[in-house]
Amino acid sequence: MSKRILVTGGAGFLGSHLCDRLVAAGDSVICIDNLFTGVKLNVQHLEGNPNFEFIRHDVTEGFKFEDVDEIYNLACPAAPGHYQFNPIKTMKTSVLGTMHALGLAKRVKAKILQASTSEVYGDPDVHPQPESYRGNVNPIGPRSCYDEGKRAAESLMFDYHRLHNTSIKVVRIFNTYGPRMHPFDGRVVSNFIRQAIAGEPITIYGDGTQSRSFCYVDDLIEGLIRAMATPPEFTGPVNMGNPNEFTILELAQSVVRMVGGDSKIELARALPQDDPKQRCPDLTLAKRELKWEPTIELEVGLRKTIDWFKSVDMTQYRAPTPNY
Repeated sequence: MSKRILVTGGAGFLGSHLCDRLVAAGDSVICIDNLFTGVKLNVQHLEGNPNFEFIRHDVTEGFKFEDVDEIYNLACPAAPGHYQFNPIKTMKTSVLGTMHALGLAKRVKAKILQASTSEVYGDPDVHPQPESYRGNVNPIGPRSCYDEGKRAAESLMFDYHRLHNTSIKVVRIFNTYGPRMHPFDGRVVSNFIRQAIAGEPITIYGDGTQSRSFCYVDDLIEGLIRAMATPPEFTGPVNMGNPNEFTILELAQSVVRMVGGDSKIELARALPQDDPKQRCPDLTLAKRELKWEPTIELEVGLRKTIDWFKSVDMTQYRAPTPNY
């Protein structure tokens, strides 16, 4: 049976891929996005489809819909340069946006999934990070608007679950990449690919030995859909990402090799404050409860991502902030 599904942040990188999957499954999708970091181009191919509706709206302002079965709450700038540009607005998006989504879920008795983040673990002193780890977050640093905003959103989800029996799912998303990443989001994958295609130097923060695990977007979306489909007693939080670690320098070298050209790698910038040295998910819970783990190797995903970057007209994308 088809469902009526609301996706907040639906014109963003993850949100647009999620909308694709849901529409393809025959569900009726309402996509809301204020287009701060989301891009209308990401969902343009869905316009005219009777199962898809786009509404430009900021989730910090209230919203009401009828007969919604599921809510995926993805709205929030997720790249440091973007969420630090207006930290107060970032916190409001996480807290007020989640409150508005939960209020709707409570009223119409919809299931709701919160797109949380590995940033709730901060700069971890446990490796890899299990869901039981409570994190090492600086509550007053430049990243706290996002880190603590997402932690507060998780708290709200569980309070609504305890007080109102709202059906919730909390997914902690680790680094994800793929087609439709904003070319100017300032993240390492998009930065390196964009710089390599342009023949510019590949700039690395720090000495490049810090590690990340990179999950291809198709794997991640499959995980979100599986999490939403779990029985009511499974609430999460559950980690979702790829457990295979690579240093930032290894990633840069792979991108330069795959793109070709003459780009040089430069260790040109200081590591930002509170930037995690390691980030890798413990997927024990996801494997057991969701029967999920990523299947797409980094080399395969990078090729698809590079091909997409080469296919788009960069002039159609604007940098949402000067900080990218």
